[in-house]
Amino acid sequence: MSTPSLHKVPSEQVPMALLLEADPSPSVIARYLQEGHCVVACLDDAIIGVYVIKAMTAAAWELMNIAVAPEHQGQGIGALLLRHAIDQARQLGAQRLELGTGTFGHQLTFYQRAGFRVVAVEPDYFPQHYPEPLFENGLQHRDRLRLALVL
Repeated sequence: MSTPSLHKVPSEQVPMALLLEADPSPSVIARYLQEGHCVVACLDDAIIGVYVIKAMTAAAWELMNIAVAPEHQGQGIGALLLRHAIDQARQLGAQRLELGTGTFGHQLTFYQRAGFRVVAVEPDYFPQHYPEPLFENGLQHRDRLRLALVL
């Protein structure tokens, strides 16, 4: 497989279906897209991955969303996007990149492998912020972990 090309795109060109793979709330996505720095991964003119980072402060940015089309997962595209997001945050002046994720699942390992460390737990975050319960492998997501990487 050839390596996907990465391109910054305006928020209105970000593929909503892909963002919904990682975050099931269109209203939550719409809020962070307005101020987000959006990058897509393209392969043969098809968008197969995306990430959105956003400034929290001048020194701290947040990875709001990262997703790869299901048929392209497990091929290193997510890792490529995450490395690019880390580099972009650094180039934009960030000294720290943060993110929020569930307390279990493959994504937690994915972020920890890239050097992110748990810095906080937000109890009952998912039931309080999403109208429908979120399940993964038959287990409901309740608490959210905050992870951070010092750049």
